[in-house]
Amino acid sequence: MNIYPAIDIINGQAVRLTEGDYNKKKVYDEDPLNVANSFYKKGANHLHVVDLDGAKGGGMSNLETISKIIKNTSMFVEVGGGIRDESRIKDLISIGVGRVILGTVAVKNFEFLKEMVEKYGEKISVGVDTRDGYVAVEGWLETTKVSGYEFCKKLKSIGVKSIIYTDIATDGAMKGTNLDAFKELYKILNDDEESKVEITASGGVVSIEEVKELKKIGIDSVIIGKALYEGSIGIEELMKIGK
Repeated sequence: MNIYPAIDIINGQAVRLTEGDYNKKKVYDEDPLNVANSFYKKGANHLHVVDLDGAKGGGMSNLETISKIIKNTSMFVEVGGGIRDESRIKDLISIGVGRVILGTVAVKNFEFLKEMVEKYGEKISVGVDTRDGYVAVEGWLETTKVSGYEFCKKLKSIGVKSIIYTDIATDGAMKGTNLDAFKELYKILNDDEESKVEITASGGVVSIEEVKELKKIGIDSVIIGKALYEGSIGIEELMKIGK
């Protein structure tokens, strides 16, 4: 299992939101590179970065900050937030991003997603963020009528190899993740070994026990955010589970 500590960036600062609410923002460090280095020095070899300015407005104002993180660590870095055209995908790959996460555009322009998957293969991941079982877009500000599970099936059918699934209600709430959702998702996506999809669990993980349970289910990766910042989970013990 891969462990992805999370860094969310707004205005060049490392922050965390509660339930995706931009009005419930807590700044943890003025410089996200400090946070990334802290994770790296404690053994992390993967990093999940979200440009929240991009997610909300569609821009890429934090590209330089992300570039600094990549240049100063040797972690595998995946990035999401506001990536809605190929030029931004190319920009991120050119600075060393290992995987680009498409969210809103994957829902609103499925043909574009298919084209990017054909062109960039495993460098494209899709973030499926759900509220009450339905896909949310535009930085979680808009909930669609698209079923999260059905959308994941559709993604698998076009060759998407990596899905990051988030239950928004649990994200940043420090109340635990939705284990039942991940059990169901694993059944849906991995009914055969030949067309396996890598599933990353995101949202609300607060304990080592939950991480162990996700690993038992068969989940490939887990993103940990607020629990790390608040100290309820430590990187060192997470890395032991990840091995």
